[in-house]
Amino acid sequence: MEAVVAQQAPTPAVREPGLSAHLRQRIETQFRSRWEDDWKRTFVTHGRAPGPDAVRLDGNDYLSVTGHTDIVQAQLDALVRNQEFVVQSGVFQLDGSPASRFEKSLAQWLGKEGGLLCQSGYTANLGLIQVVADAETPVYVDSLAHMSLWEGVRAAGAPAHAFRHNDPEHLDRMASRHGPGLVIVDSVYSTTGALCPLEQIVEVAERHGCMILVDESHSLGTHGPGGRGLCAELGLTHRVHFITASLAKAFAGRAGYFTLPDELRPYLMCHSYPSIFSSCLLPHEVAGLQATLGVIQRSDDARAQLMSHTRRLRGSLSDMGYPIHQGSEQIISLEAGPEVDTLALRDQLEQRGLFGAVFCAPATARNRSMVRLTLNAALTDSELSHVEAVAAQVAPLVKPWEWPIARRQRARA
Repeated sequence: MEAVVAQQAPTPAVREPGLSAHLRQRIETQFRSRWEDDWKRTFVTHGRAPGPDAVRLDGNDYLSVTGHTDIVQAQLDALVRNQEFVVQSGVFQLDGSPASRFEKSLAQWLGKEGGLLCQSGYTANLGLIQVVADAETPVYVDSLAHMSLWEGVRAAGAPAHAFRHNDPEHLDRMASRHGPGLVIVDSVYSTTGALCPLEQIVEVAERHGCMILVDESHSLGTHGPGGRGLCAELGLTHRVHFITASLAKAFAGRAGYFTLPDELRPYLMCHSYPSIFSSCLLPHEVAGLQATLGVIQRSDDARAQLMSHTRRLRGSLSDMGYPIHQGSEQIISLEAGPEVDTLALRDQLEQRGLFGAVFCAPATARNRSMVRLTLNAALTDSELSHVEAVAAQVAPLVKPWEWPIARRQRARA
């Protein structure tokens, strides 16, 4: 009886040491009103739980490869075979290891000399830029470039010069003023689905003697011949110094990657902190990525289907008055503006079984928050029709034609 009573005794309250007064003040001034007034004490990305009939447009598996039998089998085989694998930093992975073989396979597919596998797209960008830029390297970054790219510039201690989004002429003026350095762009921008004018950007970079880095996270697998990305589609691979990518998008894995010439590799392995101080990927993860590469190479039909879905929904939403003119690809941004308006939009969509992802500061500029819809190749006609029906029902309630982005478009026109 004593044992039973002991098991049912209440768990004592956990006591944590108090936060510093300075940290409490920062929370108070920087976050309290946002948390309590705008978000109503519920974290901004946490809405309803999707039901079994929900249409989910909140992921990045563009080609719908998750659960593919070839990928799952490769992962299972690796789990069985590699029971004596040693978890260690990636710099200890020898030539000929599964990770090394995958790096070479991906580089060959992309048409580059070599590459490096990383824990994530974030660490790929951070670890590469930290090495290829320094305090004497001007870095020209598109104003909507992914946060990991900006953090890489900061880690390098390099002077950052933001140029207007997708504006080669502004980049040209800045490079004329500050000199040769590194140009950084996304191929497809992750918040808006905008396509980079990459040919013009490369021409400006070459004219000023700059290296160029292209983050292909949202075009690798979905664009170009065999899914090799936007650089390959435009015939620019041999003119781009570095291609980086998150392999958590079309590859639907947990990894990042960047290309690099062989002459840079030894230096980078001694100076790239994420590469030195992060553990390597596990064997079943590498095996899954290797199998995914084969699946993606055979996915021309899925790519065509994805682009068809994109054209259909972009056309439908535009006709309804949704201001989505800032993008053209499989990422569709419903930019309501202030967070309270974006949360109201999110709630209206979710009540009707349509789930996107809320993006707000620091992923967007303040008061330019949005519900991001990401399309995938496996969407059915009935699911696409449901998205269109929900958007039509919600439009009179949220009045997208009155959103700040719509007003700015009219003012420019």
